[in-house]
Parts: sequence; C-alpha cells; structure tokens
Amino acid sequence: MAIMKPFRAIRPLPEYAAEVAALPYDVMNSAEAREMVKGNPISFLHIDKAEVDLPEGTDLYAPEVYLKAKENLEKLVEQGICAQERQPCIYIYRQMMNGRSQTGLVGCASIDDYLNNVIKKHELTRADKEEDRTRHVDCCDANTGPIFLTYREDRSISSMVEEFKANHAPVYDFTTGAGVSNTIWVIDDPGIIEKISAGFAGIDCLYIADGHHRAASAVKVGLKRRAENPGFSGAEEFNFFLAVAFPRNELEIMDYNRVIKDLNGLKSEEFMDKISAAFTVQNGQPGAPVKPCEKHSFGMYLDGKWYLLKAKEGTYDSSDPVSRLDVSILQNNLISPILGIDDPRTDKRIDFIGGIRGLGELERRAKTDMTLAFSMYPTTLEDLMDIADAGKIMPPKSTWFEPKLLSGLFVHRLESVR
Repeated sequence: MAIMKPFRAIRPLPEYAAEVAALPYDVMNSAEAREMVKGNPISFLHIDKAEVDLPEGTDLYAPEVYLKAKENLEKLVEQGICAQERQPCIYIYRQMMNGRSQTGLVGCASIDDYLNNVIKKHELTRADKEEDRTRHVDCCDANTGPIFLTYREDRSISSMVEEFKANHAPVYDFTTGAGVSNTIWVIDDPGIIEKISAGFAGIDCLYIADGHHRAASAVKVGLKRRAENPGFSGAEEFNFFLAVAFPRNELEIMDYNRVIKDLNGLKSEEFMDKISAAFTVQNGQPGAPVKPCEKHSFGMYLDGKWYLLKAKEGTYDSSDPVSRLDVSILQNNLISPILGIDDPRTDKRIDFIGGIRGLGELERRAKTDMTLAFSMYPTTLEDLMDIADAGKIMPPKSTWFEPKLLSGLFVHRLESVR
C-alpha cells in the first residue's frame, strides 16, 4: 500500500504565484539562473539556486549558499509573498503544453515507502548531487522541490479528481513564458482527502519518474532527523517528503537524443561498414530529418545526410527489460564497441539533447561542435515500470519528461525538533 498524506504547504499568495514559480534547479546552470532572476526578486531560484545572490565564483557547495537559501525562503514568508496553509491539504496540479494536459496530486510520500521499495526507483544517483540536495533540505528544514511520481491508474482517484475540478475554482491559473499553463486546486475537505488517501492505500507501488536525487536526499534528511529525535512517533513531517503523483496514462515521455564528438578515428565509409553488422541502414529522404516511428529504429545524421537504422534480430535480449531498451541497443551495439564510449555518464565525447529541442538541434550540433547525431524513439512508461519492477537500473539519459514540474508552488516544512 502507498501513502499519500496531506500537508500544510507553504505556497505563494495567488497574485504572486507566477512570479515565484520557477523551473527546477537542475535544468539550468548558475549563469543561466542569474539571467533568469534578473528583475524578479521573488523567483524561487533565489532558494533553489541561492548562489545567484552571492558573488560570482562562489563555491556552489559552500555553507553560505545553503544559508542564503534558508534566508531567502524565510524572507518570502516574512514579506507576505508566501504563507503556510492553516490545515493539511492535498492539491491538484494540472499542466498543459502543446494541447496535451497532465494532472497529478500533490501531497507527501513516506520515506518508509521509499526504503521498503513501495516507491520504486530505476536510476542510479551521483554522490555529489545527492549530497548537495541533502544539505539544501537539511539547512532549509524543508522539501523545496517535488519528486515526480507515477502509478498505474486507479479510476476511483481519477474520478474524485475530475469531480473536484469540475465543481471548484482553481487557486492558481497562469501560463509561463514557455507557453505551459499551470492550474492548481486546493482540496481542503477532510472527507475527500481521506478518500484520496484511502485510494492510494490500495495502490501497490509508486514509481519515481523524475527526481531520484531529490528523493534520496529527502530520505537521508528524514533518517537524520530520526536519529536526532530518538523518540519520534513516525507522524512527524520529517518522515515524509513532497511529491506529485500522476497516473501513468496522463504522462508522456519524449525522446532523449544523442550527439557524438567524432567517429573514434574512423572514416565515414569505415564507420558505415561497421554499423551494418548490427543494423540495417536505409537512406533518408533528402532534406527530411528521420524521426523513428517504432521501437528498435534510430535516425542517424552524418555528413549532412539522414539515415534510418533498424536493429537486427539477435543484437539484444528481448526478455530483458534493460537490454531491449533502444538506448541500450544503441549503446551496446554501436556507441560502445564502435565509437569507444563505454561510460556515457562521464565521457565528454557524447552529449544528450531532450526531444523538446527538435531534430533541427541535432543537425546544428552535428555541423558545429559534434560530428554524428542519433534521434531516438521514446522510452515508454511501461518500459520504466518493467525495469523498476525487476529491480534493475535504466541506462543514463533514457527519459525526458515535459512539461517540467515547477518549483516554488509548494514547500513542505519538515518542522523538525532540533
């Protein structure tokens, strides 16, 4: 059974929501964040990337960065920009982009569900990124960014959400500069909240779609608080973390494409000959980018031309949920053995481009700082769940979700006794 608990969110007053809300901290670097906050002193980036308020060149992991984040969060409340809910609530969060909508529920998930694998993972975390967010949550005494969860749809929950939306006005309804609309409803009726929580209690498991580092960091802080409070009951806020849970039918994974620096010393003719061992190769239409329309097929751009590659039978294990992923097929049959890139997490010869950027970006990169580009067929939610269910790890850069969940609309205060 999964836990979805109401909480007393710290959130912006409606008139400030659009200015406070910001993209998640990990989709931009410090220089980009500094540009984004210009003219907006209440952007949540002042909390999530607090180095923007310190001198350029400040160590991103220096104690003063985390202290500045805490100070800026407290300032939003002191200045009346944000306020804490008087009673525990659950929230409906709908986003719309390019005519497609996704609607989820905002509440608190349990660190015990994470530890007991009721909340399933599919990605490795990096120690440095995990440590950064652990220190951030610890210093702020709050979860400032939501973990993006998904689950197999429960019709009773979906029906309650739709009925509530139809009969209540939203508290926020604004559109970002990127054209993404964000609409929030507050569920403060204890009876409805109890029914929603009961619905989640009937769900076997939740899956992390995005936010593995934030989830791991939230759990580490929760365990730290337990150690500091040996008489804890389990009901304290530090036993839970901020999450948004979407039924899988509401979500769509976009392609996550690859660009390669060079051909590993090969001439184009030699490279084309080598890849034919594992792939059939077809010429694309002149001037038309190749976007794969089925699994196990790939677009490839080289020397100003597009090609369609299809994996040959026997080049992957169809019974293994990781081996049969397209990102694995390309990595194991081409990128590693032919191009010599064995660790795509660290090798500087490879870069990754989210599908939101379009195939024109692949062409641009291949003509400028790179040589070779691959367009991918998107990983599916079923792939993600199969891998998590099997207790396995998805290869790096396998999934790209859009739209991104905004930070700053909800903060979960841990309310620790320290």
